[in-house]
Amino acid sequence: MEQYEAQLDGIFQALADPTRRAVLGRLGRGPASISDLAQPFDMALPSFMKHIRFLEGSGLIHTRKQGRVRTCTIDQQRFAAIDGWLATQRAVWEGRTDRLEAFAIALHKEDKS
Repeated sequence: MEQYEAQLDGIFQALADPTRRAVLGRLGRGPASISDLAQPFDMALPSFMKHIRFLEGSGLIHTRKQGRVRTCTIDQQRFAAIDGWLATQRAVWEGRTDRLEAFAIALHKEDKS
């Protein structure tokens, strides 16, 4: 359980940055080279590479080098972990809102009596 929590912490830290979210959004359309990913951002390549290393360290992406080109791909399994956590949270909150709704309806019925 602690390892799962640590993985989620790393994932959500990676998602907290707008540059990294933009990179993931682009990779959602398919693999891309580092230079293609870096092109829309106004930052030096070493600074951009910190984002790539962070995403890779969190397990959200994989990189592979072929000749002089490093290509990034998204890791779908890691996103499944996020989806699982969100589904659990959604179920908890839906249960709470359902109970709140039932309470409000009962209270409203009492007021009418």
